[in-house]
Amino acid sequence: MLGISVYLNEPSADKQETYIRKMQAAGFRGIFTSLHIPEEDPGQYADRLRALGALAATYEMELTADISPASLGHLGLTFKTADRLLDWGVTGLRVDYGISEEETAALSRRMTVALNASTLTAETIRRLKECGLRLSATEAWHNFYPRPETGLGVEDFTERNRWLQSEGLKVMAFVPGDGERRVPLFNGLPTLEEHRDRTSFSSYLDLLNIGCVDHIYIGDPSVRDRSMEQFRSHAEGVYLLDAVPAYPDAPAALPGSDHTNRPDAARDVIRSAESRMYGNAGDRPVTPANTAARPLGSVTLDNSLYGRYEGELQITKRDLPADEKVNVIGRVTGDDLPVLRHIKGGDAFRIRMDGGPV
Repeated sequence: MLGISVYLNEPSADKQETYIRKMQAAGFRGIFTSLHIPEEDPGQYADRLRALGALAATYEMELTADISPASLGHLGLTFKTADRLLDWGVTGLRVDYGISEEETAALSRRMTVALNASTLTAETIRRLKECGLRLSATEAWHNFYPRPETGLGVEDFTERNRWLQSEGLKVMAFVPGDGERRVPLFNGLPTLEEHRDRTSFSSYLDLLNIGCVDHIYIGDPSVRDRSMEQFRSHAEGVYLLDAVPAYPDAPAALPGSDHTNRPDAARDVIRSAESRMYGNAGDRPVTPANTAARPLGSVTLDNSLYGRYEGELQITKRDLPADEKVNVIGRVTGDDLPVLRHIKGGDAFRIRMDGGPV
């Protein structure tokens, strides 16, 4: 499941609803929020939580709140009565400290419980099960890491996730938002350190392809409109790529915008299964032009010197040398370069180039 984060220090309900509506349309089905409520203003936060819960219900999205015993107290609740938040639209609680194993197990029988993925041990899980933990309603959620250099490494992350899943738990991790960044450091809120300066969409693809993450949430308060488009397109089965032309007339040479990588995927390039018909049809001959070096992400067309391959569109997956038989017409933008390795055989992709086909 895909999810977003909405924080209660954002006073604009209209802004929240606009973001939630757009992300729900892009395939997102979960909302995360934090209930670490300031002592001086618990009433206002309670009202905002109720409003957020109402929005989650309206858009049929799950709402999970990170909560502490102190915050529950500000709301007039304890972990024993926390399930009353269901009436506010909260469907799950992320609990970390201040709750006993008996209370955790009891809570799991009334609503979804998210435990700290980094601190769980086999002994803790064993005791929770003995207390009657409902595994089907229990998940393991990773933290996000605001400070640079403190995010997790891929190998340890993957190993732990496989163990957590073997214990019957679903696993959640965060990717950074590439729109508005959250206070206080504004350096992104990823689980994996290598994602800190990456786009939300390419980070999501990494976690998706690791194969041991069940839920992926965006930790920061928003994403760029372009990333939102990519999520929406991917939900429809198409990878959306932006490219810049290599020369002024290059967009006119682009043989359509919608393509499919051949099922027999090549090691070095993404090959459009549809493109060769343009050159072979005879009405769009490809004369040699800009036969330059082909760094990673180059968008190329085989020219007439390649015979029956004339007109084939490719995107390079690694740096390749110049070839007099291959025209370089553009290059995928830097933000989208990490996306290329995720386009497998048979996958559909769309290239957007200013001045090119729509």
